[in-house]
Amino acid sequence: MGELLGVTPLEALAVVLGTAGMYVTMVIIIKLVGQRMLSSMSSFDVAAVIAFGSILGRAALGEAPRLAAGILSLATLVAMQAVAGLVRSVRRGGRLIVSEPVLLMAGSAVVEENMRHCHVVLAELQSRLRQAGIRHRGEVAAVVFEPSGAISVLRRGDGIEENLLDGVRGGELVPRELLR
Repeated sequence: MGELLGVTPLEALAVVLGTAGMYVTMVIIIKLVGQRMLSSMSSFDVAAVIAFGSILGRAALGEAPRLAAGILSLATLVAMQAVAGLVRSVRRGGRLIVSEPVLLMAGSAVVEENMRHCHVVLAELQSRLRQAGIRHRGEVAAVVFEPSGAISVLRRGDGIEENLLDGVRGGELVPRELLR
């Protein structure tokens, strides 16, 4: 019974290193592919994320998963999340893990290069504009692709506080008359 629950010190080290390696690999993949991978997921995307989790779990726990290995793997993931949180709190470190927000529309103009960079197609942008209640492009002050993968629509009106666009790639493209 003990062999089903416990792990040797060498197996414990393998679980910790495997889990940490898989975590770092997923962070790198998400950084390379973009946060788009985890935003507004379709049923296909959900299936892919479940498969990723299964692969990650299997690789981290080894050939014969044990309770202790599972606990070690979970503890390692929690620790990696804590470390990632600390890294994100440092200005330069945050850029390593979290992508910057990107301007998709400046006023009524679509920023094509940024759309390509974020892997957002015009149909997705138009859908988000409709969801925000935009009836025509003239109502748009700015559209931002957020680090979470969400798309924010800022309407024309009182003007946008310039500091809301701090750190937004392409934020300088928003026409001055739309700013406060």
